Formats: sequence, C-alpha cells, structure tokens
Amino acid sequence: MSRAQRLLHLIQLLRQHRRPVSGATLAVELGVSLRTLYRDIDSLKAQGAPIDGEAGVGFVLRPGFMLPPLMFSHEEIEALVLGSRWVSERADGPLGAAAATLLAKIGAVLPEDLKRSIEASGLLIGPGAPIAAGDAELPTIRAAIRAERKLRIDYADEQGRATERLIWPVALAFFDRVRVVVAWCELRDAYRHFRCDRIAALEPTPERFPRRRAALFKEWRMRQGVPEQ
Repeated sequence: MSRAQRLLHLIQLLRQHRRPVSGATLAVELGVSLRTLYRDIDSLKAQGAPIDGEAGVGFVLRPGFMLPPLMFSHEEIEALVLGSRWVSERADGPLGAAAATLLAKIGAVLPEDLKRSIEASGLLIGPGAPIAAGDAELPTIRAAIRAERKLRIDYADEQGRATERLIWPVALAFFDRVRVVVAWCELRDAYRHFRCDRIAALEPTPERFPRRRAALFKEWRMRQGVPEQ
C-alpha cells in the first residue's frame, strides 16, 4: 500500500468512528507502527483534515470533511452507480431526479478511467413489482423529517379503520412495494410504522419535535433492535 493510499484509508477509518479512537487501534487496522500512525495524522492535519485529539487520548475526524471524488475506488464508483440507479427506479420523482443529477456531477469531475466506469457499468436494477400508492407525499414527508416538524395525517389501518394522527416522522423506509414512515404517534404515545399507501391525507404543521430527531431515531433503533448502519 502506497503512502497516499494509506492516508486515504486512515481518513476512511476515522470517518467510521463517531467517538475518539486510539492511535493503537488505528495502527493495527492500517498495519503500521504507532510512530508511523502519528506521522500520518500530522500529515493529514497539515493538509487541512479537521482531526481532533492527541496521542494517548484518541483521535476523531470532525464532521464536514469531504474527500475529492477523484479519490473514489472502482468498487466505490460501482456502489454509487448501483445505489443511484436503485433510487432512480424505486424512490419518488424528485429523489430519483436528484440521484441522476448526483451521478452526473460526480462523473463530471472524475478522471477519464473512472468516468468510463460509470458509463460502462454492468450493474443493473431489475424490474420490480408496481409500487403502491402514496409516493406523491414522499417529498413532503422527507421535508418534515429534515425540518423536525410534526405531520397531521388521516390514516387507515389494515381493516380500513380511519383515525387522525399527529406524528413526529423520524425515518422513511423504502421496501420493494411499499414505503413506511417511522414516527412517534401522539395518539398511541409510542413509536408506530405507517404505510404511505394508507395515508389518506397529510398536512405539514409548524410544530417542531419536542426532542431532536437524532435522539428519537436512536431510541427507536434501540427499542426495535435495529443495528446502526
């Protein structure tokens, strides 16, 4: 592994850890001495990487640091192509268009060999079952999740019984045939899962969540036993 590749790998390792990670752990993962690891950390800092910490305490990469797209590997490019094609086929219209735009922007700044990897990728998304109704509301739901604002919905359960709910949407799950909103339901005073095709009406409200969405999402994961991705 060249030094440039090692520095890139080190950045990727730091991005995987949300809390400070020891130099010894990083050195083992990179297969280098602790002394070399400290030199690499200093080199990255000199190049502008916002790494906090020190020897004996641990290191953490502050959020917001971006790597140039030209640093992507062929496997990472394939993952981007496959993911973008899936979103284009399976998500709502605005999100699908954004996926196509994203891929075009990345391709515009890639070296020629990697750009050809995008254009000639043999990874395809096969045809799936028709998507259930309700996708027209997905942009509104996604906006509420980002803004941490409550939604008022008219919802019908599996037996067709209708209720009005005030929910705090924290996540949106994309399955092959349906879309599901993960939310705290004020009516049930608990987390509930709402199929988008059963939402008869939806109204955004100016009310903010009483707690941060990240905390709610983490709590939901713990209660459901959903591992972090």
